[in-house]
Amino acid sequence: MRSLSRTLLCRLAAIACCLLASCYNRFTSNYENLPELSDEFNGALDIEEGSLNEEENLKFLESLENEQDEKYTINAGDKVSISVYNHTDINTSTIVTPDGYIGMMFIGQVKVAGLTLAEAAKAIEEKLEQYIRNPEVGISPYEIHSETATIAGAVMHPGMYPISHGMRLADLIATAGGGAFRYYDGRTLDATNYEKSIFIRKGKMIPLNFTKAINTGLPPHNILLRKGDYIYIALREENMVHIIGDVKTPFRQMWSNNIGVLELLSNAGWLNDSHWSHVIIIRGSLDNPKMYKIDIDGILAGTRPNVRLQPGDIIYVPKDDISEYNVFIKKLLPTAQLINMIRR
Repeated sequence: MRSLSRTLLCRLAAIACCLLASCYNRFTSNYENLPELSDEFNGALDIEEGSLNEEENLKFLESLENEQDEKYTINAGDKVSISVYNHTDINTSTIVTPDGYIGMMFIGQVKVAGLTLAEAAKAIEEKLEQYIRNPEVGISPYEIHSETATIAGAVMHPGMYPISHGMRLADLIATAGGGAFRYYDGRTLDATNYEKSIFIRKGKMIPLNFTKAINTGLPPHNILLRKGDYIYIALREENMVHIIGDVKTPFRQMWSNNIGVLELLSNAGWLNDSHWSHVIIIRGSLDNPKMYKIDIDGILAGTRPNVRLQPGDIIYVPKDDISEYNVFIKKLLPTAQLINMIRR
């Protein structure tokens, strides 16, 4: 028994010597070679690598920006005023019927849908020539309901909205009440997913960055609207972000577009004193995750920017080596005390 206790004590002594010689490095050495992740926190996700050729798309969007406006043509639902020179008794204001006609005294129904204002005036003049010598007709719209764009999905008030010259994507989203919200765990969260939203014009998808369009309000991503444009604002999926390790309370919460590492730490009750200088972010599918280091001490000191989170991110906060050493020693002490008791 005494020989056994001496053997165990020798092993404990060897372990202690190794620890004191700084050969103990239980966790953080695993992460020393991870790439550093440092990102300006702006509340916007990066576009997936390879999903857009930015240079080509910028040229394409700029070409759309420089396109001439299409000429206005009268259509169903528009309200127009019609005046005939020196014949005020037959002047009228009317709405274009769903099948594209307007009605006037003497001439009855005249089809004007699809015509420009000049073409519609000419068509009315030709009808009036049977009753008036050299009629001169003026026509002007005072309510236009046919020049519309449609916005659907995760906005407060989806629907079809009239558009005017110079109106852009961000203006339409604001007109629709802005992005939708949802309530989770007593908090209001953004329900939009701009990265998966789509913009369709004449049956073709326009590759633009909704986040840039809305956050900056600048062209070319904040595109000029045209008649018939269709916008779908995607609904954010129920993605969570997690924080585990050396924090007060391991925590998870629903991801939102404006959450970063500091915000998640705050919700987890903050770091323990024993945390390492970096935290680890595990990103992507758990079948093939990517791991990065984040300089949390630098962020707290204000020398590094906060890092925004992406849906599904897992933040792991390791203990530093000294703290792990102390934990290890505490686990060894009961064993050493037991051996001393046996020896006695």
